[in-house]
Amino acid sequence: MARTVAGVVPFTSIDFPECLAAVVFFQGCPLRCPFCHNPNLQPLTESLETWESTLTFLKTRKKRLDGVVFSGGEPLMQLDIAQMLKQLKDLGFKTAVHTSGVYPDRLREILPLLDWVGLDIKGPWDKYDILSGRKKMVEKVQESLKILIESGLDFECRTTCDPKHLTPTDTLQIAQDLKGLGVKTYALQKYNTFPEDKNPPSVVEIESFFTHEALKPIQKLYPNLILR
Repeated sequence: MARTVAGVVPFTSIDFPECLAAVVFFQGCPLRCPFCHNPNLQPLTESLETWESTLTFLKTRKKRLDGVVFSGGEPLMQLDIAQMLKQLKDLGFKTAVHTSGVYPDRLREILPLLDWVGLDIKGPWDKYDILSGRKKMVEKVQESLKILIESGLDFECRTTCDPKHLTPTDTLQIAQDLKGLGVKTYALQKYNTFPEDKNPPSVVEIESFFTHEALKPIQKLYPNLILR
């Protein structure tokens, strides 16, 4: 299960706030979100690249990049993620992960090795079983959120706005719940269509989600609301 590297994006300015970074994608995810835009990374299959070759490449980027992001899939499925993060820190990189939050114990373990976390919030708590495609995940996500809040580490919560499965009113409920727990940074992400999606929402549906009246209260809750 360890080190199932699926590929690397060598340069990004949007996946790690205030950092120029590379993104390492890992295969494997326990969730089956209906709006997942990387469904090909859900199953654990033979690694497309080795971590050793990935690390060798990243060493050549030390003077060009500030940090490295682990994404997926679900990067916290990697059993030796702490070892990989430490190797990056030893090279002088800042580190970040994008996670669904379903491995709170592993998140707690690697927190000292992280500079930033992007935590996906799939939907309102009462719809989590449907929107994550798995039962009994909500408690794990809530525990991860609690860990992040109490840690003081810089992080954001973000929600992918798929008009087929989520309503603007749902996002308002999420925003209110997160604000009540102490979340300071929230991002709403446009749904991205993908080839395997047999019935994608229209461009009009995707864009109109972001002009709905329900988003106005969210912007009051989060003056620096991120729309991406």
